[in-house]
Amino acid sequence: MSGETGERLPALAGHQRRYLRGLAHALKPTVHVGEAGVTDAVAGALEDALERHELVKVRLHQPSAKKAAAAELAQRTESHLCGVVGHTVILYRRHPETPKIELPQRS
Repeated sequence: MSGETGERLPALAGHQRRYLRGLAHALKPTVHVGEAGVTDAVAGALEDALERHELVKVRLHQPSAKKAAAAELAQRTESHLCGVVGHTVILYRRHPETPKIELPQRS
């Protein structure tokens, strides 16, 4: 699946990830990952949140491997991993029909 994700999602440039992290600063975590880790229910809730908001914070409670959990969340939802700050993961997926966030472009 990671091969599919890499082909479908063009990579974000560093300045775009930085811009999204800045936008996410004021957001509250929308999805919480508990002791059970990344479950189907968590992935479903994250899918819904990304569909509504495009940019989402996910709070990891008692993570054994933060970066692995963040990568799994991004892969399962076909979203961009913008960063991991503490126990919080920032994910972005552009809405296919009505995008709300305009990413900066460098010329």
